[in-house]
Amino acid sequence: MANSQKMANAIRALAMDAVQQANSGHPGAPMGMADMAVALWGRHLQHNPANPKWADRDRFILSNGHGSMLLYALLHLTGYDLPMQELKDFRKLHSKTAGHPEVGVTPGVETTTGPLGQGITNAVGFALAEKLLAKEFNRKAGKVNHTIVDHHTYVFLGDGCLMEGVSHEAVALAGAWKLNKLIALYDDNGISIDGQVAPWFIDNTPQRFTACGWNVIGPVDGHDADAVDAAIAQAKKNTDKPTLIVCKTHIGKGSPNRANTAKAHGEPLGAEEIALTRKELGWEHAPFVIPKDVAADWNATKAGAKLEADWNKRFAAYSKAFPELAAEFTRRMNGDLPASFAQVAVDTVVHAHRNGETVASRKASQLALEAFTAALPELLGGSADLTGSNLTNTKSTPNLRFDAAGDVVQTEINGQLVGGRHINYGVREFGMAAIMNGVALHGGFIPYGGTFLTFSDYSRNAIRMAALMKLRVVHVFTHDSIGLGEDGPTHQSIEHAASLRLIPNLDVWRPADTAETAVAWSVAISNRNKPTALLLSRQNLPYAPKRDLGDISRGAYVLSEPRDVGLKDKAQAVIIATGSEVQLALKAQRLLAEKKIAVRVVSMPSTTTFDQQDVKYKKALLPAGLPRIAVEMGVTDFWWKYGCAAVIGIDTYGESAPAPVLFEHFGFTAENVAATVQAALKRK
Repeated sequence: MANSQKMANAIRALAMDAVQQANSGHPGAPMGMADMAVALWGRHLQHNPANPKWADRDRFILSNGHGSMLLYALLHLTGYDLPMQELKDFRKLHSKTAGHPEVGVTPGVETTTGPLGQGITNAVGFALAEKLLAKEFNRKAGKVNHTIVDHHTYVFLGDGCLMEGVSHEAVALAGAWKLNKLIALYDDNGISIDGQVAPWFIDNTPQRFTACGWNVIGPVDGHDADAVDAAIAQAKKNTDKPTLIVCKTHIGKGSPNRANTAKAHGEPLGAEEIALTRKELGWEHAPFVIPKDVAADWNATKAGAKLEADWNKRFAAYSKAFPELAAEFTRRMNGDLPASFAQVAVDTVVHAHRNGETVASRKASQLALEAFTAALPELLGGSADLTGSNLTNTKSTPNLRFDAAGDVVQTEINGQLVGGRHINYGVREFGMAAIMNGVALHGGFIPYGGTFLTFSDYSRNAIRMAALMKLRVVHVFTHDSIGLGEDGPTHQSIEHAASLRLIPNLDVWRPADTAETAVAWSVAISNRNKPTALLLSRQNLPYAPKRDLGDISRGAYVLSEPRDVGLKDKAQAVIIATGSEVQLALKAQRLLAEKKIAVRVVSMPSTTTFDQQDVKYKKALLPAGLPRIAVEMGVTDFWWKYGCAAVIGIDTYGESAPAPVLFEHFGFTAENVAATVQAALKRK
């Protein structure tokens, strides 16, 4: 049996054995893609199993993540810290071999995949990050090319990924950006859970990719490792386009009765069929046993160590020639912020406080970004065709553009040539969010992107994946309420703030003014292990005077006490407000003070951050026994968890009218807030 065939059959055996032992999983895809894996992982992939975080490794993404046993088998066989027992524990509690690959759980897994279409979209983000970093850091000194960023992004994907709409968004952008180091291998087996895909998936995939600016190779025989190897070699020579390699395969390859059927897709083969498959493949070894010669052929530890050692030598020479750039590259790939950032953050917040400007919080966001993007070259912005509304661009972030040859166009800023740092994603909210996840996973950048809050629904699953993967990604969501006015219910966010707050590990901020917005940005940039959503207004918001700025970062703080409106009495009630509604709370406080009713106003820009504070702080902020009245232009259900006596919100969809008319219509007036407080005190 040819050496490559034995290597492929090792994957097939491990896949069907692990799925059978777990009595759950997807054996068909790993068995079908095994020869493709031999070609890529055995002959092309540059990686070091001893160091899964080596900066210049090739990235491999299994977009059809249900075929996770393919990746687990490869990681084990090539020498990663994934012992055979972990494969035997496939899909068991706390194992490193979850049902779908999870970054941060399994060494060598680059991104969490499973929701189809997002893996290929993440891969576009990986490839974009590589291209931008290469342009920024690779240098030439005399006749010597100092190249420290030079790797490929490979992705396996299947029919399901191509059916998902997000793949269309990603594929189009990859072509527009000329990501020539992105190579996708399409497992074209024509089978999904419901059977043969032909009745519902008739796309001409090669023509689709060609139309989007890709280089297309094939179809090739996906079970001929030499043919796939040659296709990959050809793709790597391409200099100005991403490449799709169409690999014709048989799902469940080797299974006499399950191959080419949906039965091979998502269930164990069964003991009898596995025995028949072993005979068909000529694989005579017991479950989970890999013969020494096959294990030796797969082991990549020695080759990987040499690859990284060679790179380390190049990086040492680079460090000598360009010490500042080398230090900057190391810092950014480690995800560290510069030592100066803390002071920049303080200065930005203090400046906002002292200026006390009346601007929309979307404009306050841009003001903060002007400072932060100037200080942090790793901030990579963008917008889903709403730059003029989201205000995500700054003087330091020229638009990302590519020339005819695919090179990054540079712009002179402050005497230096810099590549584009603001991305026009087009009307592709989901694609933008998933690409940002890939950029964050690659390292070297902190991505942020903007759209309207209502359209966060389009992005939601990618936002959830960012939270699951603990990624530092910032979503700028503007037009956060009925305050956007005439565009009406289709664009007026009602349930979105509450909905986003339900996502575990997602920080949600709805700031009331320039200082709170600057703090929100500072916290978002500092959060290494969670994404952030900033909910920002279209309408102008007056600055809310503050005695100090220290507690804003805790998510909620006392903005105004009774004494601030001329009363010596202790507070009789607490008004909690967020965003634009903070001004209503302050006006209501003054109206109530005229009636000698003492009220504390608490601004709560981030409920998710406040919820993480200690009990002592929470009790001090919201004292027991005082009626609490929450005010927010959104669904009311969310606020009852804070023990509110009343909630002023909106539980219907909005209306199309000027914002002031809508505020009056829906009861968002200082008079109504004051009356609600009085009613709550009477009920006490």
